[in-house]
Amino acid sequence: MAEFSKQWAEINDPEFGWDFDIEEIALQLKPNHYVPIICEGFGFIAVGKDENDDIMLAIPTGESEKDENDQIIETVVWQPYKDIINS
Repeated sequence: MAEFSKQWAEINDPEFGWDFDIEEIALQLKPNHYVPIICEGFGFIAVGKDENDDIMLAIPTGESEKDENDQIIETVVWQPYKDIINS
């Protein structure tokens, strides 16, 4: 089942239901920590905070790499929350 954030719904379809609130999740995080959560609307796979306590969203690049145990790791780019919701 697809998951959508409150912020995506407010911007794109106010009548649409939402599953989680990015800002509520971020309030529970310490700097340099993240929680995996998918927003199909914005296309991110995690919500985190940087060292300055700014909210960041992990956007998949579509590429992957292998770690030292040959596990496939999906590469991401951390984008500022403000940039994503304002684009």
